[in-house]
Amino acid sequence: MPAPTRRMLIVDDEQRICQALAEFFRLRGFVIRVAHSGEEALTCLKEGPIDVALIDILLPGIHGLEVVKQAKQLYPTALVVVISALADDHLRSQARALGVEAYVTKPFDLSESTWSTVLSLVDAPE
Repeated sequence: MPAPTRRMLIVDDEQRICQALAEFFRLRGFVIRVAHSGEEALTCLKEGPIDVALIDILLPGIHGLEVVKQAKQLYPTALVVVISALADDHLRSQARALGVEAYVTKPFDLSESTWSTVLSLVDAPE
């Protein structure tokens, strides 16, 4: 029986980051949707379910934490990961309070070790 399709939303205003993450996770079997602003992310969330969301904090328009909040409300079982250049303890606390499972600080590398938590949480049996 084939593995279920895993759907990921990547939200970042930097196109090169979106492209790199999309390629990395596409090679690992994910179907990818990309958004470059908070508004675009909310539109994508309403278009259909996700299993994973990688969300930047500083986005044009709607703030990344609001996108996190909406993602968790719409898809409570989705794995939500913040990707941000802001290594701020207060933001980490706010994100965790909203249900974020991991906080990856930019710059990051595209390696199995950097994303092992995400991959293991997604692949974990329910």
